[in-house]
Amino acid sequence: MATTTYKKEKKSLGLFAVFAVATGTTLSGGFFLLPSFATQLAGPAVILAYLFAGLLLIPPMLSKIELGTAMPRSGGAYYFLDRSLGPMVGTIGGLGIWLALLLKTAFALVGMSAYIQLFLSDTGSSSLYTFIAIGLVVFFAGINILGAKKTTSLQMMLVILLLLFLCWFLVFGSLKIQPANFVNFFGSGTSDLLATTGMVFISYAGVTKVISVAGEIKNPERNLPLGLFLAIGTAIVVYVFGLWVMIGVSGTEAVSIKDGMTNLTPVSTVAADITGSNVGAYVMAIAAIFAFLSVANAGILSSSRYPLAMSRDHLLPPVLRNVDSKGTPILGIIVSASLIVLVILFLDPLKIAKLASAFQLMMFSLLCLSVIVMRETKLDSYDPGYRSPFYPWLQIIGAVSCIWIIFIMGWLPVLFSAGVVAVSIVWYFIYARHRVDRYGAIYHVFERLGRKRFAALDTELREILKEKGLRAHDPFDEIVAKARVVDAAHGSTFEDITHIAAEELAALLPVTAENLSKGFLHGTKVGATPVTGGVALPHLRLAGIEHPIMVIARSKDGLVIDVGDVFGGHHEEQSIHAIFFLISPENDPSQHLRLLAQLAGHVDKEGFMAKWLSANTNQAMKEILLRDDRFLSIRLRITTVTEPLIGLPIKSLSFPEECLVALIHRRGHMVVPRGSTLLEEGDQLTVIGDERGIRSLKEQYGTIPFES
Repeated sequence: MATTTYKKEKKSLGLFAVFAVATGTTLSGGFFLLPSFATQLAGPAVILAYLFAGLLLIPPMLSKIELGTAMPRSGGAYYFLDRSLGPMVGTIGGLGIWLALLLKTAFALVGMSAYIQLFLSDTGSSSLYTFIAIGLVVFFAGINILGAKKTTSLQMMLVILLLLFLCWFLVFGSLKIQPANFVNFFGSGTSDLLATTGMVFISYAGVTKVISVAGEIKNPERNLPLGLFLAIGTAIVVYVFGLWVMIGVSGTEAVSIKDGMTNLTPVSTVAADITGSNVGAYVMAIAAIFAFLSVANAGILSSSRYPLAMSRDHLLPPVLRNVDSKGTPILGIIVSASLIVLVILFLDPLKIAKLASAFQLMMFSLLCLSVIVMRETKLDSYDPGYRSPFYPWLQIIGAVSCIWIIFIMGWLPVLFSAGVVAVSIVWYFIYARHRVDRYGAIYHVFERLGRKRFAALDTELREILKEKGLRAHDPFDEIVAKARVVDAAHGSTFEDITHIAAEELAALLPVTAENLSKGFLHGTKVGATPVTGGVALPHLRLAGIEHPIMVIARSKDGLVIDVGDVFGGHHEEQSIHAIFFLISPENDPSQHLRLLAQLAGHVDKEGFMAKWLSANTNQAMKEILLRDDRFLSIRLRITTVTEPLIGLPIKSLSFPEECLVALIHRRGHMVVPRGSTLLEEGDQLTVIGDERGIRSLKEQYGTIPFES
C-alpha cells in the first residue's frame, strides 16, 4: 500500500495575512449581492438572519481551529476529515469543498460584472463581462503561481482598501437611517427567517478557508485562532451593521428590487441614497470590485491546496502533488483556475453557488464530529494549541444545527449534497481505495471495542509535533541546563549507562533506581525508545512529580542497543553515541512528546554528531542542545563589559525578568546557582530566557562561546 510523504511547507503567512485571507474570502457576494435575494425572503428580519448565520458558524469554526492547530497541513478540512473519519469521508470532504470553493470563486467573478456595468455604457454585452471574469482568473492564477507570500501581499492590500470603503459606508449610512423602514420587522414569519439563515450562511463559510493553507502559516497555534477570531468578528459586524444601514436608509423594496428585477447592486443603490447622487454608487461599486477581487484571489489560493493534499494522500493522481521550490502547487493552481473558467463559461454560478452552502453545512457538521473523534482517541500526540471550549456540547450543537438548517433550506440543496457525496464515494472505490492504507482516528476509538487501530496516525501526529516545535511555557532549556551528564567509560554497555542514569535520577525523584532502570530497559525492548542517527531517547512518565527531568549520556566509543519494534521483533542499532533519559509528569503527556520531538529535532540538524563527539566538557554538550535564541553564555573577565558583574550575588543582577542564570561553570566544576551565590572572575554563566530577554543581554554583553 502507498504511504503518505510530505515536503515541509515554507512558513510565510503571518497574523495579518491570516486575517486578510479569511476576511477576503468572506466579505464579497454575501454583502454586495446576496442581500437582494435574502431581503425578498425575510424582509427587515434579514438582519437577524445574518446574525444567526454568523453565530451558527462559531461551533464549527472553533472546532476547525482546534483541528488546524493540532494538524497544520495544507488541505484544511479535507485533511482533518481524512485523519479523523477515514479516507472515504476525506474524499467526500476534499472533492466537495474543492467544488464549493470553485463555485464561490466563479460566483464572485460573475457577480462583480453587475458592479462593473455601472462604469460602462448600457451597450456592454454579457460576453464582455465573461471575458473580464476569465481574464481575472488568469491574472490571479499567475499571482498565486508566484507563491503564497506574494498572493497574500496583494490580498492584504485589497482587504485594507475594502475595509476603508466599508467604514465610510457604515459610518455615514448610520446617519441617514429612517426608523420607519423597520416597521413590520417580522412580517415574513420565522420559517422564512430560518430558511434565509441557511441561504446567507455561505456568506460566512469562507472565513475558515485560510485553514487550507495552515501548513504555510507562521506560528499557527497563535496566528490561526487569533486571525480567525478577528475575521469572524469583523464579518459579523460588517454584515449585521451593514444590513441595518441598507434597510434603514433605503428600505427593503429598494434593496431587493431595481427596475422591476432583482437588484444586483444593492450596496451602490444605498450608497447613492446616502450621498444623494451617483458619487456614492460609484464609490461602493469600487469597494465591491475590491471585495470580489479579494475573494477570487483568496479562493484560488485556498482551492489549489485541496488537490495538493489529496494527491499526497493518493486520493488523486500523483502529478498534482508536485510543488516548486517555494512549496507552491503550480499544477493545482492551473487545474483549479481552469475549472473556474469552465464554470463561468457553461454554468450559472449565481444559482449553483447557493447549493454549495448546503454542502458546506454538512462538512461543518462532520468537522464538529471530527473533534469529538480526535479527543476520544486519547492519543497523546493529538496536541492542539487551541482547544475549543464547552466540549463536547459545543460540537454536538454545531453538528445538529448545521444538519437542521440543510433540511430547512429545501429538497434541492439536500439532493445536491447527496449527489456530491455519491460521486465522491464512487471515485474513492474506483480509484483510491486500493492505493491507501489509512483508517482514520475513529479506529482508535473502535480499538476499545476490539476493532482495528491505525498506528501510523500516531506517528504522523508526532512528526507534526516535531515541526510545530515547543510552546512558550515548555521548560526545554531549563531541563537541558539542569540535566546531569554522564560520559561513559570505555567498554560501557547500554545497560551500564542506564543503571548510572537511573541512580542519578533516583536521587532527585520519589522512585528507586532499580524501578527506573527496569522502566527504561523495558521501553527499549518493546520499541518505545526512539533511536535514530546515533541517538537514543529512553523516556518515562511518572505520577507524583511536578517537572520534567533529564540525564544526558555520551559514549564516544559507540553502543549497541537491542531495540524492539511494534510487531514484537528485535534488531540491533549500532554506534549509539548520545542517549537522553527523559522523565516527565504523568499528567502532561503532550508536553512530554513535545520535549522528545525537540530533542529529535536537534539530532536532525546538520553537523550535530560531529559537534557532540568533539565537545570537551559537559557544559559544551548542553549548549549544543540549547536553542540559540533562548540561551547565552557569559564569561566574567576584568577589563571587559562583564567586569561590573564580578563580586555581585546573583540576586543583585539586573538581568531581564524573563532570564535566569541556570548554571555556573567555575574552574572545571559546575556550581548550582542560588540567589546568594557570589560571582567570581573566570566564571562562565549559562543564562536561559525568552527571545526578547536573551536578545537584550546579547546586545549588552555579546555572544561568548564556551571555553573549556
